Amino acid sequence: MDAARPSRTAYRVAFRRATHQLFDARPLVLDDPIAVPILGAEARAELQAADAEIHQPGNLILRAWMVARSRYAEDCLAQAVAAGVRQYVLLGAGLDTFAHRNPHPQLRVFEVDHPATQAWKRQLVAAASLPQPPGLTYVPVNFECDSLEAQLAAAGFDAAAPAFFAWLGVVPYLTREAFRATLGFIAARPTDTGLVFDYTQPRAALSFRERMALDLLMARVARAGEPFQLFFTPAEMARELAEFYNLEDLGSGEINSRYFALRKDKLQCLGQSGRLVSAWL
Repeated sequence: MDAARPSRTAYRVAFRRATHQLFDARPLVLDDPIAVPILGAEARAELQAADAEIHQPGNLILRAWMVARSRYAEDCLAQAVAAGVRQYVLLGAGLDTFAHRNPHPQLRVFEVDHPATQAWKRQLVAAASLPQPPGLTYVPVNFECDSLEAQLAAAGFDAAAPAFFAWLGVVPYLTREAFRATLGFIAARPTDTGLVFDYTQPRAALSFRERMALDLLMARVARAGEPFQLFFTPAEMARELAEFYNLEDLGSGEINSRYFALRKDKLQCLGQSGRLVSAWL
């Protein structure tokens, strides 16, 4: 991404989490009272205007995907905390708000992101008068010149203790080399370390209509300067995660059964393009 400006896709993800709070039926899949305030006053008019198009099929599908993956990550995190994990690392944190509503007082949260995106988030947090959570540490990392391991260590991350890593909305934008480098760093952590992330299947694995939808999405993020580069099938992903165990790889059917069954609105995931995966050491 452009070193001088924050991520535009991070804003759109946060915007969809906010619209979930305002427009979808209760109970919410992701109950996030910080999602709207963090966007600031300038976004309020855009949020209100979104009512006209928020229930269009494409918006429903994208919003469902965004809130489901955040909810899944936080559900997996809760399992890790119950097993004794005390460190949570958000890779590519964007405008994630978990640290501001963290129900685990013993948990340290490390938000890792590009310096420009992180500075932008901190400006939004200050403008919204949100207090600094006591367990939160910001870790600016420019992956073109910084070492993730070194930057985390400097921020107080305990490499000898297990951690849980969330890597949401990042993998499709990476090169294979960058993906494997970060995965290797996580795989070198102690037993009981966990990981959750999402990935995108290649066009060849999709139906004609799903390829069209993926092409539209890819064109949109490319125009924002953040093109998709990396794709996996579930079999390929299982090979990438060979050092992990308890692999769970969810498609839209499993996600809908878990998070969108019996809802009073039309919120659900469709298609097979995006998948959610968790794994443990």
